[in-house]
Amino acid sequence: MSSDRLIIFDTTLRDGEQSPGCTMNLQEKLRMAHQLELLGVDVLEAGFPASSQGDFEAVQAITRQSGPNIQICGLARCMHKDIDRCWEAIKEAANPRIHTFLSTSDLHMTYKLRKTPDEVIAMIKDCVARAASYTPNVEFSCEDASRSDKDFLCKACATAIAAGATTINLPDTVGYAEPAEYAELIDYVIRNTEGAEKAIFSVHCHDDLGLGVANSLAALKVGARQVEVALSGIGERAGNAALEEVVMNAVVRKDYFGLECGIDTAQLYPSCRLLSMIIGKPIPNNKAIVGANAFAHESGIHQDGMIKNRQTYEIMTPASVGRTETNLVIGKHSGRNAVRVKFEALGYKLTDEQLQVVFEAIKDLADVKKTIYDEDLMAMVQEKIYRKPDVYRLNHVSIQSSDAGGIPPTAAILMDVHGEERGQAGFGAGPVDAVFNVICQIVGRQPQLENYSINAITGGSDALGEVTVRISENGVKAVGRGAHPDVIVASAKAYVNALNRLEELETTGQRVHSQHAPE
Repeated sequence: MSSDRLIIFDTTLRDGEQSPGCTMNLQEKLRMAHQLELLGVDVLEAGFPASSQGDFEAVQAITRQSGPNIQICGLARCMHKDIDRCWEAIKEAANPRIHTFLSTSDLHMTYKLRKTPDEVIAMIKDCVARAASYTPNVEFSCEDASRSDKDFLCKACATAIAAGATTINLPDTVGYAEPAEYAELIDYVIRNTEGAEKAIFSVHCHDDLGLGVANSLAALKVGARQVEVALSGIGERAGNAALEEVVMNAVVRKDYFGLECGIDTAQLYPSCRLLSMIIGKPIPNNKAIVGANAFAHESGIHQDGMIKNRQTYEIMTPASVGRTETNLVIGKHSGRNAVRVKFEALGYKLTDEQLQVVFEAIKDLADVKKTIYDEDLMAMVQEKIYRKPDVYRLNHVSIQSSDAGGIPPTAAILMDVHGEERGQAGFGAGPVDAVFNVICQIVGRQPQLENYSINAITGGSDALGEVTVRISENGVKAVGRGAHPDVIVASAKAYVNALNRLEELETTGQRVHSQHAPE
């Protein structure tokens, strides 16, 4: 591989999913994996197969749907059973990769592993060799590398390379490093590791001090050629380096980094938007690259400069990251073929049955909304197609509310609960509170509402409202999302969606914060 080729290793579905509130079901993971493949990531870390049967099945399903141009990676601890389980999940991929890891800092070896340095070296040799017996594509990570002794780090890396590792990852596991310091470490290890020329060096930086992207870029400047990132920077604690930020730094400042990458940058915004809809978390307006304000100009001086020459205040175009203004003609008069072609342009391959479902939903939406945008369509297909079959289903919402004193807001709800239709009416402090109270009465649950937010997906008075709620009950937390032109209905859909996710998490024994090993 060319020395100036930057390998994009995406961990949205593994480390990213460990972010509190970001758990995805199987269909959502498959849809996200398909989008990441369209985006052009080189390596997709699909999950941690040994962590649960559900994760194993998800990694295996992603493997089976993946094409020949992407590497599918599974994570495994430095344990034979983990490595064997990982291989079983990814062995059908055209380009499978086993990613195994072990701590190398004195702190972790003493208190987490309770192993001596010599024992750690022996484990690295044994387990990397085990992984290499399955595939020549093996990555080894020195967990907590940024707090490890430099010379021991070199010894650990040399051991892994000699045992068959072709990629060496030096993660800033807890986001402790500073850019210059981290660059110095990466440079030292590359220059002083025996056999370094046989491996590609990688970095995986967390954002605890807000330096995940800065540290990643500093490492690339001194010779790292793989960067481990996640869409929108989701991940453990404060998250990972954001894929879109690292990529656009490499693209916009190619004069500085001198690197090439295979990412289709026009898919960056659609990818982040899809993730936002799946996990129920809006993209912050001030988010670099993909936020609503990333290409907004309010200052008169800036506006004047933009009118004269866009480059005065824009270092990249909205179109370059997939943020294009679109005049859609999809609506109540559109035919099925036009709808199919539109969804294919958005990156969705729908079966005839799925197409019919969204086609009918478009007709219904067009009756209440004058203009239908790409974001509306993406929200619709996510809601109608990629949600897991629900045990709770909302059938009808009716609200009565008035500013007259003494008349509390009233909600009447019809729902299916485990296939049985139930109805109830009740009161609340406000219309949303009334809706939530009645839904709780119908399903017989009383979760705590931890967060409630409303976001307009598109502009205009008929904008599709997107509501996100976070609830918890008995130590289990779930996030739900709902979209509808009526924000009360959207709120009801979001709450029911959260209840379904809560039910799913309880059934599978999962928690929002997975017990996967962080890096």
